[in-house]
Amino acid sequence: MSESLIQKRAEVQGLATAILLPTVSVFGGPVGHRAGEAGPLTSVVGIGLFQRAVLTLQRAGIRQLIVLAGPEEDQLKQALSKGPRVTIPVRWMPIREFPLDDPRTWESLAAEVHGFALIASVTGVFSRGLVEHLRRNVQDGEAIVVAQNPEARTPARESRGPRLLVQSDRLASFAPSRFGDSAPRAAELVVLPGTVMSAAGDTMTEGGALPIRRWLERAAVDGRVRVIPADGKSSRWYQDVRTPADVQAAEKKLFTSLKSEFEGFVDRYFNRTLSRRFTRLFLALGLSPNVITMLATGIGLVSAALFGVGTYGAGVAAALLFQLAAVIDCCDGEVARLTFTESPFGAWLDIAMDNVVHMAIFAGIAAGLYNAHVGQDHAWIALALGAAAVLGNGLSFLLVERAQKIKTAGAWRTPVGAAWSDFMLKNVASRDFSVIVLIFAVFGKLEWFLWIAAGGSLVFAGLMLWVIRPSAVKQPRA
Repeated sequence: MSESLIQKRAEVQGLATAILLPTVSVFGGPVGHRAGEAGPLTSVVGIGLFQRAVLTLQRAGIRQLIVLAGPEEDQLKQALSKGPRVTIPVRWMPIREFPLDDPRTWESLAAEVHGFALIASVTGVFSRGLVEHLRRNVQDGEAIVVAQNPEARTPARESRGPRLLVQSDRLASFAPSRFGDSAPRAAELVVLPGTVMSAAGDTMTEGGALPIRRWLERAAVDGRVRVIPADGKSSRWYQDVRTPADVQAAEKKLFTSLKSEFEGFVDRYFNRTLSRRFTRLFLALGLSPNVITMLATGIGLVSAALFGVGTYGAGVAAALLFQLAAVIDCCDGEVARLTFTESPFGAWLDIAMDNVVHMAIFAGIAAGLYNAHVGQDHAWIALALGAAAVLGNGLSFLLVERAQKIKTAGAWRTPVGAAWSDFMLKNVASRDFSVIVLIFAVFGKLEWFLWIAAGGSLVFAGLMLWVIRPSAVKQPRA
């Protein structure tokens, strides 16, 4: 049997199907029917809960989606059509034709499931990492319940997921409604084997309730329900969204989860803090990530031109403007990830424009220093340093592009080369030097910075060339 066939069969038998319940909770009760309660169209960072759930599942590797829709089916379809493209097949099953308490509904759903199904209601925001973790951890014949961290009991939370009694990582039973606050609550994410759903007629509840809790209780007796916590401090997080306060908490978690693969200390603890304010503004204005990239580029080029004036005041103002460009440069990626509008071209444009700005900054500082010392014998040194910095930056950009292509193709000839490339990109290639420029400008020592930039960019280019050369050389044909 070929390796590709084995991989395809494993994928089909794993967790590739999701069932969304926009109008009801997984554990019972309607969604969004009370005054002030969030519903499937409630916006979180500019995207409705239903649409955000669909796009997150798609990004996490879910291959088919089934929606048990209520009367708002047309609104949900319209919401999906307006946002980022949904590429996975979506099957709509109106609950007026497929009642949730009818065994035949679940038998029909089980026929669509090959392996496992993730069942979720649209009452929360969850991370892509959480779904990917669930997909990696399914085991034959076992269900999974996602547990939220214990929270203080308040009247607003009484209607939320039931509390869980957990022994090791197994569900022992659901706790009584008045159980202590130390027990975690079940999130609205459950993974069920298709075999459990196909036996729906044996465990159906009465009064229109969903059978999911009964299925889990039955499987828990045999120790076949694992509990996986959603840790808010990691990439696997979940946030209930039922009230306006929950919307704010979900948006905070989304912003907190934003970080680039390559960012330094200043990016993480300064630029990102300020950029979130601009990101909210850009989202409200409806600006696309590429427009934001060009806005940051424009500010950076104005900064470079201001450096060319050559006076102390112009240098400080230019450095402050360059720092603003670095802050706004964080926003394009944040908007893209929050709105699911990432694209290979957008990523390339961001990196390319960053390097255009950096080279313009080096050239501007060199021109400013030359203008400040024109007529002196050593004035030409600034231009030479600027040319070296621009050359080193340009070579570094081309070599980093090459390293990224080698990484994407999995073509590193040695693990050492891959490790060195990742180390250099994560620890050297960052926007942190914008603060360094500001410090040198304030102390009136931009010529020192130009010496560092010229030497540093050429050294970085040389090291990158040394790292990627063995993998960049074509293999001889047999």
